Amino acid sequence: MRISEVFFSIQGEGKLAGIPSAFIRTSGCNLRCAWCDSPYTSWEPEVEEQSVDDLLTQIAAYPTSHVVVTGGEPMIDPDVTELTHGLHNGGYHITIETAATVWRDVVCDLASISPKLANSTPWMIDEGRHADAHERARIDLATIRRFRDAGDYQLKFVVEGEEDLAEIDTLLTRIGRYESANVMLMPQGTDPTELAEKGPAIAALCKERGFRFCPRLHINLYGHVRGT
Repeated sequence: MRISEVFFSIQGEGKLAGIPSAFIRTSGCNLRCAWCDSPYTSWEPEVEEQSVDDLLTQIAAYPTSHVVVTGGEPMIDPDVTELTHGLHNGGYHITIETAATVWRDVVCDLASISPKLANSTPWMIDEGRHADAHERARIDLATIRRFRDAGDYQLKFVVEGEEDLAEIDTLLTRIGRYESANVMLMPQGTDPTELAEKGPAIAALCKERGFRFCPRLHINLYGHVRGT
């Protein structure tokens, strides 16, 4: 598999925030978010080829039963199915973090689905070379629904501010059949000060709609540092 990093930390986002978890971060992404917080997996991917067996051995060394498979976009790696089956056989709780633009038949206890809003399209970056492709690919309703229907899920939106709410409402209507408590609004930012500034307004939007506010606990704890 094409791997960026494997590490042990605290889950910082979503329903399981605060749980010590092992992270397998794949390298490579079919999108190019303007605010990507791991550009070493997308814009300038760093890759170490590792076998599924090697990854399972590394994970076994960590004192946790929770594993997060993230990226980049882990669903573009054809071996991710074998990886999740191996983790499942090892008794791990598996979270898949995905933009849900690509489907693979993975084993997943929690699908952390993060559809990319218009605020992610990199119109002003890299002379727009990736913007058109990103804009075409960033929403795949059929794949979002497949992950939603596979079991436990959360729909996590990266939000700049109130201007994103209309797009979220429209997208949720198009997705259909969701629980408001499984919809999470997360402030965009990789700095504790920026997150604190945006947080109250986004929390207010959650109160209006019955959505869940999603912190970025790992940034508050460690800052924007790889492997945390």
